[in-house]
Amino acid sequence: MTPMTANDPIIIVGGGLVGASLAIALDAAGREAVLIEAAAPRTGAQPSYDERNLALARATVNGLTAIGVWELAAPRATPIVDIHVSRAGDFGSVRMNAAAEGVDALGWTLPARELGEALLRRLDTCRHLTRIAPGRVGAIEAFEGGWSVAVETPDGPRRLSTPLLVAADGTHSEVRAQLGIGTRVHDYEQTLFVCTMTPERDHRGRAFERFTDRGPVAVLPLAERRLGLVLTVDAHEAADVAAMDDAAFSALAQDRFGWRLGRLSRPGKRHPYEIRRVAAESLTGPRAVVVGNAAQTVHPIGAQGFNLGLRDALTLSELVAGASDPGDARLLADYASRRESDREGTMAMSHGLVRLACLEQPFLGPLRSLAMLAFDRVPPLRRAMARRGMGFREHAPAAIREPTP
Repeated sequence: MTPMTANDPIIIVGGGLVGASLAIALDAAGREAVLIEAAAPRTGAQPSYDERNLALARATVNGLTAIGVWELAAPRATPIVDIHVSRAGDFGSVRMNAAAEGVDALGWTLPARELGEALLRRLDTCRHLTRIAPGRVGAIEAFEGGWSVAVETPDGPRRLSTPLLVAADGTHSEVRAQLGIGTRVHDYEQTLFVCTMTPERDHRGRAFERFTDRGPVAVLPLAERRLGLVLTVDAHEAADVAAMDDAAFSALAQDRFGWRLGRLSRPGKRHPYEIRRVAAESLTGPRAVVVGNAAQTVHPIGAQGFNLGLRDALTLSELVAGASDPGDARLLADYASRRESDREGTMAMSHGLVRLACLEQPFLGPLRSLAMLAFDRVPPLRRAMARRGMGFREHAPAAIREPTP
């Protein structure tokens, strides 16, 4: 193979929400890249551009703004001005409010398909990016200074080389497997149902996270007085829930969430997702990085998946933007070090909340209630929780930091 140079493109495999964001960030930094996506370049063809309603942290919106995506997505976004966290059967709750934090919104909600559409529109403007879609990656082979990647395209097979290979091809990443990076898997034996509903009372920009013995329930504010419902059920109940008519499903949602927004009605099409935590045993390999769901697929509680993945993408982009060798081992070690605390902390938080907040043991009730009261009544604790909820972290890439007044 011809020796790699600083001008050789970075190859990103996977054009979902995180892979597309990374490609755009690299383009904005003037870095040549190739984005390979198995699906055709349209919203309906990309599996991750689906009906989920994303809760985008404030820091995430900062990052999307910095790479020119948010201006395309903002018209369909709904601000979150208040977050209410509670647990059925326990006293106490935690409330975070935008005005109390001195901001106009703690975050925004946006359907994944709308963010996907904005990403596709922004990809069309990239000048340093080559897109291969549809294209399927076959065998990858290491050579001195990089990787050789076989790609099947509608025009026939191609062979590409790169000094840095990025796996952004999702939870079941084939590139991660070829790199020899193993995973740690935890099956929660739960299924998530996502749909929209109409509340009797205006949500007024409020988001709710409700923990129950049967799993968490989240309600997100959407445009036109609709709300996004995220309902967790045990896996063995999934078929029965999927078969419910609208009246039965509405009754289930009402029972699980309660009456804070009055009667819930008119459920939209329901989409089930099996819930597993999948964590790569390493974020890097020789001249390779895994990002987004290929690096870590977390429980959807707290809506951290894309927020965490975007921080992967923007951190990597920041490090390689001006590097003479983007696949240098020291650079990749720096990347792994910078992502470690955020990644491990977020995974531990989501897993811990599921295990503790949804356990039925009666003796935990008073402890959970006291913890919620402490977070709600002690300003430094509430402030720290709000900052974390808004996505601000140590060692964060510059693109997501709050601008200095």
